[in-house]
Amino acid sequence: MSKFGSYIQEAYDELVHKVSWPSWEELQQTTIIVLVSLIIVTAVIFGMDVVSERVLTLLYNLLGK
Repeated sequence: MSKFGSYIQEAYDELVHKVSWPSWEELQQTTIIVLVSLIIVTAVIFGMDVVSERVLTLLYNLLGK
């Protein structure tokens, strides 16, 4: 068997027999945690962007155009 074929066979064997896959419930829970975290981080970055834009606009207006 070629090196590539051996690699594919070993990779398949590892994925099927050695990898510990999460249960359906664990998958759903971690997916929800990731999505909620994503929404929170997005909101924080959006808030920081809005605040920095307003602060910079205020500074530009105070210092002259």
